[in-house]
Amino acid sequence: MHAKKNQKIVVLATGGTIAGTAASATDHTGYTAAQLGVQQLLDAVPALNDALQGDALVCEQVVQLDSKDMDHATWQALAQRCAHWLAQPEVGGIVITHGTDTLEETAWFLQQVLETTKPVVLTCAMRPATALAPDGPQNLFDAMAVVRHPMAHGVLAVCAGRIHNARDVQKVHPYRLDAFSSGDAGSRGWVEQGNVRWADPGSWPLRHANAQQALERPVAQWPWVAVLHNHTNPDARQVHALVAAGVQGIVLAGTGNGTVHHSLLAALTQAQDQGVAVRLTTRCAEGQIVGAISALPTAPRGLNAFKARISLMLDLMG
Repeated sequence: MHAKKNQKIVVLATGGTIAGTAASATDHTGYTAAQLGVQQLLDAVPALNDALQGDALVCEQVVQLDSKDMDHATWQALAQRCAHWLAQPEVGGIVITHGTDTLEETAWFLQQVLETTKPVVLTCAMRPATALAPDGPQNLFDAMAVVRHPMAHGVLAVCAGRIHNARDVQKVHPYRLDAFSSGDAGSRGWVEQGNVRWADPGSWPLRHANAQQALERPVAQWPWVAVLHNHTNPDARQVHALVAAGVQGIVLAGTGNGTVHHSLLAALTQAQDQGVAVRLTTRCAEGQIVGAISALPTAPRGLNAFKARISLMLDLMG
């Protein structure tokens, strides 16, 4: 299938390693994220105009931060800018440059709150722009190929030649260039020499029923949902402390197949009785809970604890 033509592609920049700089070209970890503006990122991709084949680029610097510092206010602002541009008939899709640390969370949030069939493609880098061989320009080039493809829709992530679904993508390595995985689900597709190859078009996630609340409600009024992990000898007092402080939801990353230490299970069951919404997932990087393991309700299938937090937060907005 041929890519769509004569449209606008919007690039929304948020900072991250892709916009980072270091004092030495050999330093891949001691850099400062979010230093270069969006136009500088695009200027570093010399073949970009050829890839666009006449499409126009619109660039916007939404925020400039290290994604470890991502917050709800930025999510809301980013979603609002996405909604603004996606509503324009001449806009074919959006590319978002983002840090790797919380990319998976932003991707899932956007998938849950945006209502569009147009593609929103997040991309990133594991090396700063000043590296001897930076990966950001190639990732940005690949993201452009994906956003222009007629089969691309929904929120996607592109890194190291792989295309990931917002629901499945996880950062699984702290250093290597191919740092993301979709686990058992597998990649949605690949970008090879500027050409997109899809694994299977499949079905795509739907917008959350309370999406409009997230776009309009002040972030200070968003529900408080905490994430806890099951492990050897967990302290149930953390659950009691959260409940006493007013937490509205708790996501527990259980061990293995969603197993929960008996003391933690008792505390979470009590929290449920007191009106706190509790969801169970697994701390395993791959796979998902099989069967009914405990009295705790499970999070949507396949979501890790941090994405389950987003979904529960949106559930509670209703």
